[in-house]
Amino acid sequence: MSAALAPLEAPSVVEVADAEAFRAAAAATTAQMADLQAFAGILADWNQRMNLVGPSAMEQFWPRHAWDSAQLLRHAPDARTWADLGAGAGFPGLVLAILLKRVPGAHVHLVESMAKRCRFLSEVVKTLDLPASVHNARAEDLDLTVDIVTARACAPLPRLLGYARPYLKRGATAMFLKGQDVVAELDEATKSWKFQSHLRPSLSSPLSHILVVEGAVRER
Repeated sequence: MSAALAPLEAPSVVEVADAEAFRAAAAATTAQMADLQAFAGILADWNQRMNLVGPSAMEQFWPRHAWDSAQLLRHAPDARTWADLGAGAGFPGLVLAILLKRVPGAHVHLVESMAKRCRFLSEVVKTLDLPASVHNARAEDLDLTVDIVTARACAPLPRLLGYARPYLKRGATAMFLKGQDVVAELDEATKSWKFQSHLRPSLSSPLSHILVVEGAVRER
C-alpha cells in the first residue's frame, strides 16, 4: 500500500483571467511573457491543422494551461532538470522551459510517443531557443536522470506510475497535475503499486491537485 498523507491546508486559488494576471501570479519577466505569447501563437496556428488541444482551449490558455503548468515551479523552486511525460501540446513542459530559460543548468525533457506532436514541440523549442529536448519515444524506454518527472492529462495513475518508474528509480520526485478524481486514482493504484505520496492543493483550480510521489514498486 502507499503512504498517502493528508493534503496540505489549501491556499486560496489564484485567479488568472488573462496575460497580465498571469504575469503577476507567476512573477514573469517581459522576456518570458513574450515567449509565452509566441508559444500561444504557434499553438493556435498548429491547432488549425492538427488536434493538439480542444477548440475552447485557446480561450483558457492563461488560467487553464499556462498558470496550471507554471505553478509547479512554486513547489520545486530548486529543481533544474524536468521530464514531462506525454508532453502533447507542451503543458506543463514548454511553459516550464520558458520560465527556466535563463536559469543556469536548467533543462526540460519533453517525452512524447506521437511523431506529429513531437514536430510541434520541436518547432516551439527551436523558434524560442528553449533549454529543452524532444524525445519521440515511450517514456519508460528512456534512460534519463532528472530532478522532477511530471505529467498532465497523460494517463490514470496506475499506468502513469509504470511510465514514471524508471525516473523514480534514478532519484526523481514525481509531481503529477491531477483533477478531482485523484483520490480514486490513488485507491486504484495502491492495488498494484507501493509508493509514498501526498497531495498538494492546486493554485489554479479548487478541483485540482498536485500529486507528489516518491518511489514506485509494482506489487503485482
